[in-house]
Amino acid sequence: MLVNQFLSKSVDRYPGKEALICPEGRYLYREIGERVKEFSDLLLNMNVNKSDRVMIFLENSLESVVSIFGILEVGGVFVVINPQMKSKKMEYIINDCGTKILITDRNHLEQIRDVLGNCTSLENILLTDDEDKEVISVDMEKIRVTPFSDAKRLPKGATQTPTIVDLDLASIIYTSGSTGFPKGVTLSHQNMSSAADSIITYLENTFDDIIFNVLPLSFDYGLYQVLMAFKFGGTVVLEKSFVFPHHVLQRMKEEKATGFPIVPTIANILLRLKDLKKYDLSTLRYITNTAQKLPKKTIFGLTEAFPHVRIFSMYGLTECKRVSYLLPEKLKAKPESVGKAMPNTEAFIVDANGNRITKAGVVGELVVRGPNIMVGYWNNPQDTKKVIKPGMHPDDRWLYTGDLFTMDEDGDLFFFGRKDDMIKTAGEKVGPKEIENVLYDIEDVHEAAVIGVQDDMLGQAIKAVVALRKGSKLTEKEIILHCSKHLENFMVPKYVEIRQQLPKTSTGKISKKDLIV
Repeated sequence: MLVNQFLSKSVDRYPGKEALICPEGRYLYREIGERVKEFSDLLLNMNVNKSDRVMIFLENSLESVVSIFGILEVGGVFVVINPQMKSKKMEYIINDCGTKILITDRNHLEQIRDVLGNCTSLENILLTDDEDKEVISVDMEKIRVTPFSDAKRLPKGATQTPTIVDLDLASIIYTSGSTGFPKGVTLSHQNMSSAADSIITYLENTFDDIIFNVLPLSFDYGLYQVLMAFKFGGTVVLEKSFVFPHHVLQRMKEEKATGFPIVPTIANILLRLKDLKKYDLSTLRYITNTAQKLPKKTIFGLTEAFPHVRIFSMYGLTECKRVSYLLPEKLKAKPESVGKAMPNTEAFIVDANGNRITKAGVVGELVVRGPNIMVGYWNNPQDTKKVIKPGMHPDDRWLYTGDLFTMDEDGDLFFFGRKDDMIKTAGEKVGPKEIENVLYDIEDVHEAAVIGVQDDMLGQAIKAVVALRKGSKLTEKEIILHCSKHLENFMVPKYVEIRQQLPKTSTGKISKKDLIV
């Protein structure tokens, strides 16, 4: 199934049903479909051809959603960029994927104006603001800046949409790369459709579901909330962020939300609200978490705050969207597990020689196979070969995740750490996750991250960086003493640093690279 058909089929089935609720208004499936048709015609008039890359540089909005499906409708490849991205990184990505058209607004255009002259592939900038052309001119002949109202009057270009099959590219999602340059994860219609099908299956979504999304569409976790809702005919409430939690909770109450995707940062903010229970969230059916594992005490806090809600602890990576989920019924017994592989996906652990590990409790690298595995990294065959390797037959492709896991006797998975995060101290290999779990058991520890720092004696010494709950008087020595009671000697942090908060990535993960000075 093609991703653009997620919308078109729901338009046919539920034309009068609300599809999208966002700051710009409330829109029925029929209305979204009409806007997408107008926008896809506009792109055809601008000579957007099959596989052309079209970039979206906007906040969560109606225009973002319409742009995604309009690009897909003409066979283009959509690239959604974090609206906070700085100009130099934008320049790299535009040139790396050969962006032909940039969709943005006046404010975001100003953010990147200084590098546009270096973007050789860029032909046109479509502005969602209806501004005077002279005011928003980029002062470059080779790049046209066109308000949407003018774009509709452009000379006619292509008149027919190309033939699209599910093996064609649908999107490129950029993630941080080990070299410092972001890598473009290329996803086909088949990749995205199969991932959406699997997630919808285990979440048991129906057209009655109302998903409340505060995550950016540049983050695949946020993007799929819209894609999946349109696929099963549900409603998505699209907010720009979780900056104002009371506003979000009030809106969730008013809209009778049934699904709420979160990341650990959101969970921690929720649990710190003293008046959380004043909001009637009785319609909420499930909460999902991915991006980073929730600490055990956060999980128990959520189950206490939302006793009627099914909480799904999940694991995934952009290269295949999602891998596994833990049945909510197992959450209290196995709070540190991310469960088994989702439908139509296989996940297993291999040793350093690539042999499958079947014994419980043995650490190895997680490997994934299934139709959701990416096509590869854009214009980067070397890195693609490092993570995607041949399987058992010619068409079989295995994704080596770079994540270390163990598996218990029931086949449930437990995250151990990143291969490249492993700390080698005093001749021992240490997984930061094990130490972080112990740190999170301390009541006053709000956030924790463990890194390795250079040490003349040990090779690497273990350093813990923690953020404490407001008003806490916990000391570094008390933290080390707690660790010494629960960890082997070589795993006890040599250094502890207390901060007000830990640095985060745009998707809410703790950024360990920003902790290393």
